[in-house]
Amino acid sequence: MQNFDVVVIGSGPGGYVAAIRSAQLGFKTAVVEREALGGVCLNIGCIPSKAMITATHLLHKAQHDFPTMGLMVKGSIDVDMKKLLSWKESVCKKMSGGVSQLLKGNGVTVVPGNAVFKSPKELTVGKETLTAKHFIIATGSRPIEIPGFKFDEKDIMSSTGALALDHIPKRVVTIGGGYIGLEISSYLRKLGTEVTVVEAMPSLLAGVADPECAQLVARKAEKSGIRVLYNTKAKGQAKTKNGYEVTVEKDGKEEKIACDKILVTVGRRPNGDQMNLKAAGVAVDERGFVKVDAQRRTNVPHIFAIGDIAGQPMLAHKASHEGILVAEVIKGHNRVYDAKTVPAVVFTDPEIASAGLTEAEARAKGMNDLKIAKFPFAANGRAVSMSETDGFVKMIADAKTNVVIGVHIVGPEASNLISEAALAIEMGARLEDIALTIHPHPTLGETMMEAAEATLGHAIHIIQKPLAQAGKSAHP
Repeated sequence: MQNFDVVVIGSGPGGYVAAIRSAQLGFKTAVVEREALGGVCLNIGCIPSKAMITATHLLHKAQHDFPTMGLMVKGSIDVDMKKLLSWKESVCKKMSGGVSQLLKGNGVTVVPGNAVFKSPKELTVGKETLTAKHFIIATGSRPIEIPGFKFDEKDIMSSTGALALDHIPKRVVTIGGGYIGLEISSYLRKLGTEVTVVEAMPSLLAGVADPECAQLVARKAEKSGIRVLYNTKAKGQAKTKNGYEVTVEKDGKEEKIACDKILVTVGRRPNGDQMNLKAAGVAVDERGFVKVDAQRRTNVPHIFAIGDIAGQPMLAHKASHEGILVAEVIKGHNRVYDAKTVPAVVFTDPEIASAGLTEAEARAKGMNDLKIAKFPFAANGRAVSMSETDGFVKMIADAKTNVVIGVHIVGPEASNLISEAALAIEMGARLEDIALTIHPHPTLGETMMEAAEATLGHAIHIIQKPLAQAGKSAHP
């Protein structure tokens, strides 16, 4: 039997961060991991998918933008899928190895295996028993499987199988037009795969992104050759001599789609049905989420839960934030989860990033007096020089106070631009705070300053209607 102050279950972006912070605060800490250190994100999720997206983005630029720039590539560019897969796996191994070094360097004990609670104070990992004064559950989530499409991760795949393909499939049907399905579909299309996206809703990224941002991505996806079927449901599949046949239904009419691979990305479910949480007395809701309070404490006071298993949004950076928070709560710090916004990114082409409220969300909260404006990347010198001018920065502010309440970006490097917006919203910044901050030129970041100016009514690099009172400064 091993005794600890803190035992963290799961070493994903929430778990390993919680373990490191706990050790830094002087606790004798262990982390239990049944697979690879770094969890889903580092090994079969966020990191490998971004590696593949980066590689295919470069391929696309070489094929389509290089000739325009005068960079003439002689002959076609061949894709060695096995080598690409090997490179992707090397990226994951570097990240997972880095987590291992960080845990070791902070004196965290790593216990490989599957954790099962025996009581609120004790759990087993194989033949080993661990006791702790505090437990942090960070066991994440898994892909949702739908009837008739049981995963084999070779032909009927979740994101896990799709990210392990060692060849370029000729035809893929993607069931689900959310961010995971669109990210994978986009890079497969760049590799030459014929892609059909089956979406039950009338739009892509429904409830995930600002509708205008989502519409631009949908248009570009279809322009790239991705076929999108809206208001359509997947009914079943059948093996054929040439692959598979997926039956879909729209408006009562059925259609059969031939393909080689089927990708199912209809969401993820929390792993609340694992670890024998009942033995620990931990309450789990009907969807499988562990119930937590503002300090991420469960109904059992010495047991905490963070990350995907603790509720929406199911994002890695939210899990990391909670991991630090919980370790400090255990130490006695006066902290609660009170983030104004959790920024979100969709790595489609172009990228989407958001922080704060959408216009619809703001109006649903009774905020009807809004200032809203967009600044296009086509008017930004850096975007033009990159040949990536699709998209815009959309800013939403309270018209009475000019306080920024939402920023939505679709365009190049949106993922790298959104942090300024998240900081602005967290600190309660006004439009003037962003507009009066000198941004370096020529950069994509200037679009944030210009969007703030546009929302105030006097952008420089786009033509707007004159201010209501000529000559009056918008910066009182």
